[in-house]
Amino acid sequence: MTATASAKVEITHAVGLHARPSVKFTKLAKTFPATVEMALAEGGPWIDAKSIVKVMAAKAPKGTTLYLRAHGEGASEAVAALVALVTRDFDEAGEGEAHARSA
Repeated sequence: MTATASAKVEITHAVGLHARPSVKFTKLAKTFPATVEMALAEGGPWIDAKSIVKVMAAKAPKGTTLYLRAHGEGASEAVAALVALVTRDFDEAGEGEAHARSA
C-alpha cells in the first residue's frame, strides 16, 4: 500500500509564497522521494510542489491556506516538513515584513 499524507496550513509570511519562500519550499519538497503537491483550494487544482515555476505562479499571498498532499515513500515526513517550514514563516522572521514595507 502506498503511503499518503495531507495537511493544510495558513501562510503568515508578510509577502506570502513569493520568490525566496517559494525557493525554500520547493527545495525542501525535492528532498523527499514522495510525489508532493499543493493547492490553494481543498479541491485543487493541484500543482507539483517541487516545481519552482508552478509554485511561484500560484501567487499565494499572506492569509492563503495551502493544501498539501504527498504520495509514496516519505509522504508523511514531506508534508510535516513543509507545514513546519510555512509555520516558521519560511525561516525568514521579520524579513518578509521589511520587504513588504519597502515594496
